[in-house]
Amino acid sequence: MYDTTAHLLLTPVDKEAPSRARRLRRLGIGLRPDLAFDAFADRLAVVTGAPYSMVNFIDENRQFFAGLHARDDTVSRYMARDHGYCPHVVVRRKALVLEDVRDYPRFAGNPVVDEIGIRSYLGAPLIDRTGTALGTVCVVDVEPRPWGRSGLETIKAMAAELIEQIHRREDGGI
Repeated sequence: MYDTTAHLLLTPVDKEAPSRARRLRRLGIGLRPDLAFDAFADRLAVVTGAPYSMVNFIDENRQFFAGLHARDDTVSRYMARDHGYCPHVVVRRKALVLEDVRDYPRFAGNPVVDEIGIRSYLGAPLIDRTGTALGTVCVVDVEPRPWGRSGLETIKAMAAELIEQIHRREDGGI
């Protein structure tokens, strides 16, 4: 018998992961916590009113929150590639708005729903000047959130701002 739901929970195939990992190493980001990225995540949390926000870089094996704002100290900076929604954003190369993850069968069964209690997600890809999707900026909440169009525009603008910061670093600026 064919299982029509088996494909719903799979992390998307990410053919760019090896080249992304090389690019992250060249940029020197995504390997350790970064105070500037933490400050950016703090500001993102304030702007959106979300209890958790991240600057997330994804390689072949894991996700790493180089920037993290969390309302408690129990949040790890590492997450498996099959957890959360950022891998979908990176592969799709488009922002993702989930006001209540339980409304979307494809995302409702994600481990972060049961293990962490995530109920809403808002994220945008970080696509650099080489066309590489380095990772995401995202916010999550344990309550459903009506992010709406303004939330989508905010997360996209914040991603663009962070990419400019990354380009300045690469160019030898601050």
